[in-house]
Amino acid sequence: MPPYGNESESVGRRGELITAGIVLLVALSTSFLSEPNQQRISGALQVTVLRPFIATQQRLEESRIGAADADSLMALVDSLSSTLSTQSVLLDENRTLRALLDIGERAGPRYLPATVLRPGTPGSESMFIVDVGADDGIVQGSPVIGPSGLVGVIREVRPRNSVGMDWSHPEFRASAMLADGTVYGLVENRAGAFREPDRLLLNGVPFNEQVAPGSLVVTSGLGGVFPRGIPIGHIDVLAGQEGSWLKTFWLTPRVHPGAATHVLVLQGDVGDDVTGLWGVDSTDASGAPPSREGR
Repeated sequence: MPPYGNESESVGRRGELITAGIVLLVALSTSFLSEPNQQRISGALQVTVLRPFIATQQRLEESRIGAADADSLMALVDSLSSTLSTQSVLLDENRTLRALLDIGERAGPRYLPATVLRPGTPGSESMFIVDVGADDGIVQGSPVIGPSGLVGVIREVRPRNSVGMDWSHPEFRASAMLADGTVYGLVENRAGAFREPDRLLLNGVPFNEQVAPGSLVVTSGLGGVFPRGIPIGHIDVLAGQEGSWLKTFWLTPRVHPGAATHVLVLQGDVGDDVTGLWGVDSTDASGAPPSREGR
């Protein structure tokens, strides 16, 4: 079935041909009349015989103008949508950079700003590259942090860049504790089932310890990899228990690696407690990152 626009054009062309034919016949038949009589006949034809055809022509012309206006409006809407989308991305990036700058000022020069690049190759989804390396004082095991907390850790150091893994890597482990220091455990990645995202799990919590949902979990500083106090996530729900000895909890991560584009990388040794860098309350879940960072 031909589109409506083609049918309208066909009707318009037929109307134009009929109108032209009638005008030609009238012109031939009245060419020998006086000018006043020709004008009277012309006026009579316009309000009688030619009236439907003139009205049709007017409607077709209005349709063409309306279609052109609609195309112009759609182009304007598309342009505005693209502009707003670009501005939204820039605003989010500016917020991230400002937050990172604030943390960097509090942390001091040992935390180097870096840009995160993703390889984008199969099997490297949990890996990233930062544009700082051995020449900048980065070593294997250097923590990588973002405005909301722990992003990952450096695994391979090159002269001018380094390769790291984020918490979604199967080998990720971090000694952790509740921010108030009452409960300790081990945070690790658990791969999601079919089409489900990876999740963080807090293991090794003593069975008799009471852990409130929303409690902030941070690095404990044990093991010499991460300094004490880097936010990891918030307690979600009980994941399971091993007899009457240990419990495990699902965590809501503070940082979603896929959204990390700008980070800080620790230069040199792990160092001291960094709890004060983020300025969040130890038991307040309101410090969780905005939903846009979701993965």
